[in-house]
Amino acid sequence: MSTKDWLEKDYYKALGVAKDANAADIKKAYRKLAREFHPDKNPGNADAEARFKEVSEAYDVLSDDAKRKEYDEARSVFAGGAYRGGFPNAGSTGPGGTTFDMSDLFGDSTATSTGGGLGDLFGGLFGNSRGRTRTRTAGSTGPTRGQDLDASITLGFDEAVHGATLPLQLSGPATCRTCGGIGAKPGTAPHTCTNCGGSGFVSYNQGAFGFSEPCRVCQGTGQVIDEPCPTCMGSGVTTQTRTITVRVPQGVRDAARLRIPGKGAPGARGGPAGDLYVTVHVTADDLFGRSGDDLTLTVPVTFSEAALGTTLRVPTLDGSVALRMPAGTPSGRTLRARGKGAPKRGGGAGDLLVTVEVAVPQKVSGDAKEALQKYAAAQSDDPRPQITAALARGARPAASGG
Repeated sequence: MSTKDWLEKDYYKALGVAKDANAADIKKAYRKLAREFHPDKNPGNADAEARFKEVSEAYDVLSDDAKRKEYDEARSVFAGGAYRGGFPNAGSTGPGGTTFDMSDLFGDSTATSTGGGLGDLFGGLFGNSRGRTRTRTAGSTGPTRGQDLDASITLGFDEAVHGATLPLQLSGPATCRTCGGIGAKPGTAPHTCTNCGGSGFVSYNQGAFGFSEPCRVCQGTGQVIDEPCPTCMGSGVTTQTRTITVRVPQGVRDAARLRIPGKGAPGARGGPAGDLYVTVHVTADDLFGRSGDDLTLTVPVTFSEAALGTTLRVPTLDGSVALRMPAGTPSGRTLRARGKGAPKRGGGAGDLLVTVEVAVPQKVSGDAKEALQKYAAAQSDDPRPQITAALARGARPAASGG
């Protein structure tokens, strides 16, 4: 996204948080809104889909300390619309089909230490350790990396455990297929602006001060396109629907974020594309639960099985396993089947944790009731000795007031 987007969009308002909100509050607000407006929860609802994208975009910026700092500084410097649109044809196609990108004013992660950013715009005015006036390095307005994009997919429990390869359809900006992203008509190429020498800025002194401003000939891009591409009109980008193949590794957990290099937004002026980050949502299973790499399973047992002991056969992801339950096993005890859980990253697997619960029958037949009464008469062990002792002593004396 461009800096112009940052100036026009209030990401704090989008998430409903204060400007001084901490990372935990921002994450909490994002999760709540993402669940509310998720496309899977609102099929066919364009408004919900747009709101989901807005929330995701806001979280992508505010959850990253570096991006958030840059965003806050940009909105602070240009608060109230200062400089917005103050340069000729900002954000639009200029003479010769060139495009001026407001992001050039701020620089980006690919900018060099000698070129780009607000320092070039105000460095001559306030001065710095490298001299009163800085000039941008020629060529620093060349190809720039595209922005990272976010998407989400929903997997079944088995797909998450065993891994899956799924198609993901995306609709948005992509590199123009006609010109390959350079913005020039096939058979032609952009050339360096002779007015600014390819820097995108021109500098001049006025008294004791030095000033820099975007080149009016190339609109700050450093390059001039004599014959724009007829498909993208010189921007190098068109709106396309594309299908990305996403390989989900086995054992992936709910809310995991997968990075797919080079599948994000296309770069400017023929630069490399950004990355695509895919958030994985895993649906719950009717039988198994999950705790990290371990799977959980609750198995009801009868009182006689718990008292006398038995061998339980329980299901696993790829078959079944027999577990020995010793005599006298209390309700709530967990038995472990090693290596029968979810696959681990780097090899191996977690465990299957089987919790037994003694099932109490709602109705007891005549023969069973008679057998239970005989058992109760023959049972001499007291299951609650402390309670019995307390009742034998009588009520505890009331504590005296101080």
